[in-house]
Amino acid sequence: MSQPVSRRLFLLLTSGAVVAPSMLLAESEGPSLLDHILLGSADLQGGIAFVEQHTGVRATFGGVHPGRGTQNALLSLGERRYLEIIAPDPAQSGVKNPLAAGLHSLAEPRLVGWAAHPGSISAFAEKLRAAEIKFEGPTPGSRKRPDGQFLKWQTVSLADTSSGLLPFFIEWSQDSVHPSVDAPKGCALISFAAETPDPEKLASTLKTLNLGLPVMKGERPRLHAVISGPKGKLDVYS
Repeated sequence: MSQPVSRRLFLLLTSGAVVAPSMLLAESEGPSLLDHILLGSADLQGGIAFVEQHTGVRATFGGVHPGRGTQNALLSLGERRYLEIIAPDPAQSGVKNPLAAGLHSLAEPRLVGWAAHPGSISAFAEKLRAAEIKFEGPTPGSRKRPDGQFLKWQTVSLADTSSGLLPFFIEWSQDSVHPSVDAPKGCALISFAAETPDPEKLASTLKTLNLGLPVMKGERPRLHAVISGPKGKLDVYS
């Protein structure tokens, strides 16, 4: 039995967009390997209020990133995926981190990246090495939750992120609770896609990385996410 095509997917298909095969199967769910989306804000409380104003769901404080100069707040987007509102940590003002520095200059919250979970991060690193794709990692990371528990993970970052359209990759420690489990619920990811002047090139890279991210032709590289909540929709770009 055929499934109905959503209005958004119909527009994608008729506009010349490059649509990943997995998009045809689960258009509303976003990339299958999506772990979390990062929404940058110059001020954490301002970012929390921004999301709540549009969705009706208030994100809760997640913790700080020691040595990175940032802090975050989280809300769930369903099973094993979440939105991370990330902002500078005033207590780490002396830390030199390009991300933290960039967050200070944001006039309003916007997307600053995303993360994918490829499974074993060490095995994924070997695949990248075999494909001669330059990367950094695996790099360990951690943060302390408000309840005192520590979350631990490892990440791999690509040397070329295609102007911020490609994700970094994360594997959570087996003894860490995934943030989507106990973050505030009520929101869902309606769509998540990339725009770029050269969609064919990006689509080829995404296929190599096994990432089902929809790609559309646009004037400049940017990410686009639509998140629904009980109050309305949050529609944001990078």
